[in-house]
Amino acid sequence: MSLNLEKYQALATLLEQVRCDTTSTPVTAPHLRKGVSLLQQMFRQQIVPLPAENSRVQSYRTEISKQLRLLEIDVMFLQGSRQASTAEGRLKTISDRLTTLIQYCEAILQQEPEEEK
Repeated sequence: MSLNLEKYQALATLLEQVRCDTTSTPVTAPHLRKGVSLLQQMFRQQIVPLPAENSRVQSYRTEISKQLRLLEIDVMFLQGSRQASTAEGRLKTISDRLTTLIQYCEAILQQEPEEEK
């Protein structure tokens, strides 16, 4: 696995970890905010500097960036939730967004070997 792919794999692993945190019983917005901040920091420091291998990878990277910003907003909305039902809905949205981000990373990891042939 190339160094670039290892970085995407590490991002996917961290995304999975944060997603697991959303299903743990006592979920707190500050805890999730810390996880999202870690994701954004990793993305900026490890993924953004990588050269774009092709336009598809660049498109996925753009989408990942956008989804991470939306994820941060979702966590802010969770923090502002006053009712349990609203908080549940926010957590579902956060979990779905994390799943989407994981799928983007997996798509990048899947396509690389095919294009190296």
